Amino acid sequence: MKWRKRLFEIIEVAEESDKLSNIYDVAMMLTIIASIIPLAFKSTNTAFSIIDKVTVAIFIIDYLFRLITADYKLKKGAGSFFLYPFMPMAIIDLLAILPSLIIVNNSLRLLKVFRLLRTLRVFRVFKAVRYSKSVKLILGVFKKTRESLLVVCGIAVMYVLISALVVFNIEPDTFNNYFDAVYWATVSLTTMGYGDIYPVTIAGRIVTMISSFMGIAIVALPAGIITSHMMEEINAEKEAEKQKSK
Repeated sequence: MKWRKRLFEIIEVAEESDKLSNIYDVAMMLTIIASIIPLAFKSTNTAFSIIDKVTVAIFIIDYLFRLITADYKLKKGAGSFFLYPFMPMAIIDLLAILPSLIIVNNSLRLLKVFRLLRTLRVFRVFKAVRYSKSVKLILGVFKKTRESLLVVCGIAVMYVLISALVVFNIEPDTFNNYFDAVYWATVSLTTMGYGDIYPVTIAGRIVTMISSFMGIAIVALPAGIITSHMMEEINAEKEAEKQKSK
């Protein structure tokens, strides 16, 4: 059916020349933002209730639109309609809708945060051709530095676990459990220093100072690795452009 194909183009395939598709994306982005506003408040009121009902109704319509055009997206014939509900984004859509359709306690309000993940679908409205090279450049840098970054992350995790074990045994009265020590070690390593948990003995403070100094080095490593590779990629692109212009 032609109307289903057109509907699919509007909700899924956003082209620069398709104004209706771009309007739909912007409208959905605004709906998502509006649906998140009540989550920033502990209390609720009539306005928040109306916002929730209206946005959820829009989400349901969007979900149904995507379901009835699933065959155009998955290209698996009638089976597409059965497969679509199990797609990652479809599950996210459903999780964003369910909390408002069923009676849940406040702890399950967290499920509504899944609405933020819906923005991944409509971020294409902000996609511009001039930024595509930058995105590819950044992704390429992360891909090339993946092994180095994993090593740094491994070192950081090991240092946190070891320093937590050391301080936990030095000051058993200060830390109620090993997790508290891991929390302290993480905060010290990142040099955040919240001050809610801290050693009181001389030995514990010495470990804290060492952890803070080590943290500066470990936290700086990823930035240095990424920056150096970024400069290499930029210089390589400039050289390639010079070669083309010759």
